[in-house]
Formats: sequence, structure tokens, C-alpha cells
Amino acid sequence: MANLRQASLRHANLALVLRTVLAADEAPSRADVAAATSLTRSTVSRLVDELVAGGLFEEIESTAGGMGRPGRPSTPLRAAGAHFAALGLQVGVSHLAARLVDLSGAVVAEQTVPIDLTGSKPAPTLRRLRTLAVRVLAEAPSGVTVVGAGLALPGIVDTAAGRLLSAPNLGWGDVSPASALGDSLGGLMLRVGNEADLAAHAFAHPAPGRQRDPGTFVYLSGEVGIGGAVVVDGDVMTGRHGWAGEIGHVCVDPDGPACRCGSTGCLERYAGRPAMLSAAGLDVATHPRMLAERARAGDEKACAAVTSAARALGIALAGVVNVLDIPTVVLGGHLAHVGDLIAPEVEGWLARRVLSAHWAGPRVVVAPDDPAAGATGAALVELHRLVDDPVSVLS
Repeated sequence: MANLRQASLRHANLALVLRTVLAADEAPSRADVAAATSLTRSTVSRLVDELVAGGLFEEIESTAGGMGRPGRPSTPLRAAGAHFAALGLQVGVSHLAARLVDLSGAVVAEQTVPIDLTGSKPAPTLRRLRTLAVRVLAEAPSGVTVVGAGLALPGIVDTAAGRLLSAPNLGWGDVSPASALGDSLGGLMLRVGNEADLAAHAFAHPAPGRQRDPGTFVYLSGEVGIGGAVVVDGDVMTGRHGWAGEIGHVCVDPDGPACRCGSTGCLERYAGRPAMLSAAGLDVATHPRMLAERARAGDEKACAAVTSAARALGIALAGVVNVLDIPTVVLGGHLAHVGDLIAPEVEGWLARRVLSAHWAGPRVVVAPDDPAAGATGAALVELHRLVDDPVSVLS
């Protein structure tokens, strides 16, 4: 029993030291890690030796002092990104993507294919994704160990069973992707998740062990439809069944246009990419940047499309903020392409409709332009599992 407790303590301390180094703004020394964790220097030194030997850390050129402090030279530590990586896959309505992300958060291999998958069949689509996955794994740098694989899907996902229950904009229902992809992943278990949840995770955690500020926000992932996620202190709130965050299907007007989900007047019917492009008089295949360019140039229809989408977003999000008391909203996907235009208008609607706006003014943040943020998030989730349990690779 004593040996078991000692082993558990070692496992916990290894994870603590790993998280501490990964989260540091500057490469810390062993003394810095000891100070941050309250572990003894000798304990930290032993643990760091294990993590370095296991390829999770690397020691870099010595500097005077630690974390910028004067004193004797120290040896800073940082993530050894070249040794471990995870595979992230994504099926979007307008693209397929495969990415290999290493422990430093860098994308080391990538394959992305623009393709219209509206009304597509799951089997041939997943075969194409399997081809991308094989190519990306073949491009992995020499010596890299791939520790996990995840797949981001745009719909309601049963994460425990690994099934996509419904993806209205794809036209898919009751699909189990692992059976179509498993043989190509080199024995890796495939974890399946909602695209918006995983994109929100990628925004909250730009690299394993690191957390962005703000760590609490409502995330919107815009493509053909609008996915959503709620993040609290860096963790995605998934709800009782894992289906929380379907903000795209919050009703803006019950007498509004029919939605693919079977309801009417859903947010995505006003602020989804096809809805905005059509309102601007553009073909639905047009890149959203063209909409933004026309609106900035004063085009009447483009400006009206942005204004209409901002109104719908403001109405839907005001209800979300009033219920959850989370006043920060992050716009991703196609909404990020028009973010500089739409964010001020959405903030205006929120200021008028959110009860607490007088004391905690709502804020709209624009996410980086990344069409496959869900793939990155899927890989980062797998790498976070490694950070929480480094013994799994050390042994």
C-alpha cells in the first residue's frame, strides 16, 4: 500500500512539473519550478531528469539566474516538441483537414482539402479523410511518437460512444467514424468530438499546458451553420449529454425561415455563411472576405447583411449571456472574417439587452483566422491527456 501511494504521488508530481514548465511565460529553471510547485529542489531535479530522459523536456542554453532574475547561471527548460505529437482530423461542411500538432503547439504536418460536403455520403467522405490522415502521419518528422488522434465533427456527437448522432448541414445521422478510419491510424484510438467544442478548446489553450486570457467565454464557430461552446476557466462545458452550446439553433424569430434542424428562425439562418452571403447578393460559394471587402467599401447590400447578422447574433447571445453571466464572446470561422465589422454592432446589441451590461460590459473578441481550428483542438485534447499523465509515455 505504501508503494502504491508513493507511485501515485510520483505520477502526480511528474504531471505537476510538466504543467508548470509548459505554462510558464519564460523558460523556467529547476529552481523556478521548485518555487512554483513548493516541491523540494532535489525532488524537482529527479522529476525533471525523468522528463528530459523521456523526451518531454529539453534543456536550453544557460542564462544568468532564472526567469530573468540575476544570480548564478541556470538551465532553462522547455517542451521538447520534436518528440511527441497528436493527430487532429476535421470534417467541415466546406473542407476536410488533418493536422499533426506537437507538444509545443506547433503544426508539424497538415493536409487540407476545400470541398462542398453538403448532402454528402459519410463512407466516401471518411475514405477521403483517411487518405489525408495517412499522408499526414507519413509526413511526421523522424522520431516523433504520435500519442493520440481526435476527430472534430459539425453536429451532435455522442463522445462516449464515438458516434455522430446528427449533422444537419452535412445531412449525416448515426455515423461511427472510427470503423472507417481506424485501420489507417496505426492502432491509435480515435476520439470524436463536436467541432465547436474542440475549436473553443484550441482558442482557450493555444498550446498544451497553456491557457489564454480570457479563460471564460462563449465561442461561436461559423461555417455553413453556427456552432457554439461555453468555456469556463479553460474547460469546455459540455452539458449532461455532451450537447451543450448549440447556439446556432437558438431561435431569433419563431416566424422566421425554416432551418435544416427542423425548427424555424434559428440564428444560423441569419448569421450563417450562406445566409450572410445571399443577403449581400453574393454567391454562397464566395469567400466571406469578399463580403467584408464590399461592406468596408460601403456596398449597401453587404452592409445590410452585416447589420442583419449582427442583430440576430445580439438577440441570441444576449439570452446566453443573461443566463450564464459570461460577458465575453469569441467569434470564429466565417464570423472572424467580418469580425472587425460585426463585433462593434454585436457589442451594441449586447449592451442594450444584457441585464448586467452596466456593471460588466459585454466584450466581443475575434479569433484567429483558422478554417480547421477543430482539428487543432482535437489534437490538443490528446496532448493534454499526455500532460495530465506523462507516465503513460515515460514507461
